[in-house]
Amino acid sequence: MSEDLKGKVALITGANKGIGYEIARQLGSRGATVLVGARDIKRGEEAANKLRLNEIDARTIQLDVTDQKTIDSAAKEIETEFGKLDILVNNAGIISDGDAYGGKLRLPPSQVDIETLRHTYETNVFGVFAVTKAMLPLLKKSKAGRIVNLSSGLGSLTQNSDPNYEFVDFKLLAYNSSKTAVNAITVLLAAELKDTPIKINAADPGFTATDINQYQGYRTVEQGAIAPVRLATLPDDGSSGGFFDENGVVPW
Repeated sequence: MSEDLKGKVALITGANKGIGYEIARQLGSRGATVLVGARDIKRGEEAANKLRLNEIDARTIQLDVTDQKTIDSAAKEIETEFGKLDILVNNAGIISDGDAYGGKLRLPPSQVDIETLRHTYETNVFGVFAVTKAMLPLLKKSKAGRIVNLSSGLGSLTQNSDPNYEFVDFKLLAYNSSKTAVNAITVLLAAELKDTPIKINAADPGFTATDINQYQGYRTVEQGAIAPVRLATLPDDGSSGGFFDENGVVPW
């Protein structure tokens, strides 16, 4: 096991499965203590147990990004146990069944129900901000805090406007716009934090096979975790306020 992250504490939301679990595994295999954020404490503990079998220092932390009480409780728990947080990966996200061209409905964007939009934003946008806001005081106690917001190429306005874009038909109003909003939050917080050691970036994992897309993606979770893990472990001279996949910059 590599120990280049020994002494680092990493919180990953939605880490009991999919890309979140793989990010936790990769960070943990490099020596970090990983906090498996999960809405369901039982599922979180099952994931943490699997990580511990690989000699990873994994702990479970109950965290529902749409429930402020669990967010505040998690922050207090981390402060009491570790006194700081080095890495925050905002991974938890959803695609709502009623989204445009999502599920079985195949609705045009204008026909999406307003509640679908609200439901999606509660997790994908407000949840990201709420967790980041609560964890910032702990990240400021780190010598080199890192925040990674899981975004998507579907959140790129440039790519959505390109008739030759690989996923041009995937016009999911709620999901795509929620990831565009995540990108905006990333840019604005990076500007606020520019004079601190904290770096914040958005990561595009690519079309990865997870339950969010009924495992239709053609990329593995190992591939999907490449960009987030790289951004979570940036050196002191690394970028902040950017949008990246494993190959480099993704257009806004």
